[in-house]
Amino acid sequence: MKTPKECHTKDDVRTEIDRLDQQLISLFAERHAYVTRMAAIKTDPHEAFDPARIENVIEKVRQRALEKNLDEDQAELLWRTLIDWNVNFEKGVIAARRSQE
Repeated sequence: MKTPKECHTKDDVRTEIDRLDQQLISLFAERHAYVTRMAAIKTDPHEAFDPARIENVIEKVRQRALEKNLDEDQAELLWRTLIDWNVNFEKGVIAARRSQE
């Protein structure tokens, strides 16, 4: 592992980005396991969309982004996309389960 300042070539930077991408995929997979569990717990597809919870998550993301000197608008955009995907996933799982009952 090299810090950004220790990277002197494009290959150095690419290696570190690849390393981080691998970690991000692992974290997204772990997060998705919790989303999958949430879909199993919820009983109605409408439960998947919780505006108050979504705004609470976005507020936390924006604050954490600022603390890490990351553009909070970009972080919000990324998380809203992730949340939208998760909401649609949950709705599909719940609806499919209900249609089999």
